[in-house]
Amino acid sequence: MNKRVFLLFAVILLFGNHLFSQCSICKAVVESNGQAGGNVAEGVNNGILYLMFIPYVLFVVIGYLIYRNNQKAKEISHPSPNNEH
Repeated sequence: MNKRVFLLFAVILLFGNHLFSQCSICKAVVESNGQAGGNVAEGVNNGILYLMFIPYVLFVVIGYLIYRNNQKAKEISHPSPNNEH
């Protein structure tokens, strides 16, 4: 486990600068449109938020399904004394 954490940390350190890189064309369009008084930047920001929202929703749904499955497995393997007849 420690090797995996160390490897993940090393990869983030080595390639972390690429995480902050951005498309130069997108940046140029947003900057030029912003100087001209346009609102393209708002649309780009909304698109980024939309793209970020989907993975988080999927993560929460999958986490809930795993949690519910584990709870059902615990109930089957260790039934509570109140449910016995």
